[in-house]
Amino acid sequence: MRSSYSAGFTLIELLVICAILVVVSGVILANNTAFGGAVLLESMAYDMALSMREAQVYGVSVARFGSGIYSAGYGMHFDTGSPATYVLFADAVNANGLYDQGEIVSSTDFQRGYRVVSLCATQTDATEVCGYTRLDVSFLRPEPDAWISADGSSCILLSSACKEGARIVLQSPRGDQTSVVVEANGQIYVKKI
Repeated sequence: MRSSYSAGFTLIELLVICAILVVVSGVILANNTAFGGAVLLESMAYDMALSMREAQVYGVSVARFGSGIYSAGYGMHFDTGSPATYVLFADAVNANGLYDQGEIVSSTDFQRGYRVVSLCATQTDATEVCGYTRLDVSFLRPEPDAWISADGSSCILLSSACKEGARIVLQSPRGDQTSVVVEANGQIYVKKI
């Protein structure tokens, strides 16, 4: 006797395989979006840290601002009123360590819903306070140290206003967070939360 069977897949087997492929593809695509958002957030944090380092190098070296101003310090300005923007500035107008009108060197905008959600500063007693609305970090020749001013109180004009460190917290549209930290000794790094 001969049995009658044919080689190949049945319709049910084919549907099961297709369903498995759809589920696996959906999981991979969903995780890929989350992974891409986390990578973009980290990339933005490193770009911000690089801009901070650029301000430090400009402040320590002799970088010209405008039409022949070589003595200006340089810094970074953050404001929660403009959470998707940060500014590299030359402290040439008032030389007070704060960003003033007419001092902009460059402005960087975040795209696609990424933003600064918190500005924090480390006090002289090592406690960290968050919730500042404005943060200015300046670098002056000849030292690479950071002059950290919060909420418009100039660290350069009033030494008691100086902070020991600053932390700028960035957030993605999904809620992932990372931060850029600058210490008063000039150390700049990215810290994952």
